Amino acid sequence: MNTNQVKEYLCTLQDQIIEHIECVDGKHFKREEWDRPEGGGGLSCVIERGNIFERGGVNYSHVFGSGLPASATAARPELSGRSFEAMGVSIVLHPYNPYAPTIHLNVRFLEARKEGAESVWWFGGGMDLTPYYGFEEDAKYFHQTCKESLQPFGSEYHKKFKKWCDKYFYLKHRNEPRGIGGIFFDDLSQPDFETCFSITKSVGNHFLPAYVPILERRINMSYGERERDFQAYRRGRYVEFNLVWDRGTLFGLQSGGRTESILMSLPPIVKWRYDWEPAEGSPESELYTNFLISKDWV
Repeated sequence: MNTNQVKEYLCTLQDQIIEHIECVDGKHFKREEWDRPEGGGGLSCVIERGNIFERGGVNYSHVFGSGLPASATAARPELSGRSFEAMGVSIVLHPYNPYAPTIHLNVRFLEARKEGAESVWWFGGGMDLTPYYGFEEDAKYFHQTCKESLQPFGSEYHKKFKKWCDKYFYLKHRNEPRGIGGIFFDDLSQPDFETCFSITKSVGNHFLPAYVPILERRINMSYGERERDFQAYRRGRYVEFNLVWDRGTLFGLQSGGRTESILMSLPPIVKWRYDWEPAEGSPESELYTNFLISKDWV
């Protein structure tokens, strides 16, 4: 096991994605290095008020600690009290255009250590798409690309990771999914380090091919206040998930990470309404009836 290889890959992935997104948007990311008093740090790269993206972040972190946060040991209490090393790249992009979806990617590695015991390690990550106005061709394309990222390792991975994504990115208090899903995995340590690392790299490497063609199809579509208003309303669901349910957000806050970097995933303009429902047969209602449902897109 070589954690330096993981770090090198994650830093390279961050650089490649930033370079490509800057070409798409035409505006440069703001880069900020930060240190964590308990150990480690990271590089936060944020684009705000760009030409295409209202806000976006491509963040790298590499942190150490003497004890795993509660969010990491909730499902594995036997790891409580172990020291840890965690590193990852986290991406969220929020376009202005309501017809262009929000995208999220995370790839990460964590190792828990205890003197006199064998270290425990695992990979995690995935990507998911959150449209505000649904397009069937986009949904099929995105899920097909996710499937292709896992196909070299066996057909069972996509079925498992898609189901996991549908279950994870679900707002239990709203009884609805955050978006149309994608793939998600955690605690990946079998069959061996190299295979798990290769799966994680493939997911990360398929991020741009999965998203950019969809973005380019939608960013020039005309929209008005109605579409922006609905986008802001649906963004509220994104905020609710990240602050209430997301393990990554909880891990970052509980481990003393940089708050500005952790919360860069939140969109800048959001709205909430009391007990609102879209008009039957409207384009907004189609998001609920045709896209925010459990479906095998490919």
